Amino acid sequence: MEDYQQFTAKIHTRTGINLALYKEAQMKRRLTSLREKRGYSNFDAYYSALTKDQELFEEFLQRMTINVSEFFRNRSRWDVLEKKIMPRILKDKTKIKIWSAACSTGEEPYSLSILMKNLVEPSQFSITATDLDNSILERAKKGFYPERSLKEVTTDHINKYFTAESLGYVVKDELKKQITFKKHNLLDDSYGSGYDLIVCRNVMIYFTEEAKNIMYQKFSDALNKGGVLFVGSTEQIFNPGKYGLETEDTFFYKKK
Repeated sequence: MEDYQQFTAKIHTRTGINLALYKEAQMKRRLTSLREKRGYSNFDAYYSALTKDQELFEEFLQRMTINVSEFFRNRSRWDVLEKKIMPRILKDKTKIKIWSAACSTGEEPYSLSILMKNLVEPSQFSITATDLDNSILERAKKGFYPERSLKEVTTDHINKYFTAESLGYVVKDELKKQITFKKHNLLDDSYGSGYDLIVCRNVMIYFTEEAKNIMYQKFSDALNKGGVLFVGSTEQIFNPGKYGLETEDTFFYKKK
């Protein structure tokens, strides 16, 4: 068995993370670069080091999970969510349950919190924000962001929900209250149920078609009837009916 395949098998046994469900060429290239940067000549030696060094292991997790994010990324789609999708959902609901899946460093769930506070009282919504990487979740909970991450946030919202510091901005507790951060593996863990909105953007591109099919079905099953899956700009679902979904707008899929 090839060195890399042995490595992926060991990682799966130890962590429950199945690297075989990611596109192999991309993932192998990324991890080979990291391994060589740290001075390990093969994956066997690298794995041995990962099991003994927590910082090295956290770095591996961060490299495995791409973290490129900003508030209200692809702003025009957020405008559709605020002006079209949520008003339709809110017609029949007084309490909204939201899941920000693969939330990375937290820009997405905080964006959702800002958007929902524009529409309803804080007591009327809750957001579960999940990611695979504990260190990323810790960063999300702290809520510190450089100025460039906030380029799509209005000045009014920056003043209302952020505290300026010398190197950037910190999210105020008021914005955090409706958000629960927790660890979750999209490939292996259960998805729960009763969601009115699930946001999973710019993550699916790293998975195989087989993994995507499984995940789209799980997302659909986790939604209430009339609930919506909001995906990224590179992740259009071409056969939503297969999963019991229908297109409501570009990148928005409604549960039938």
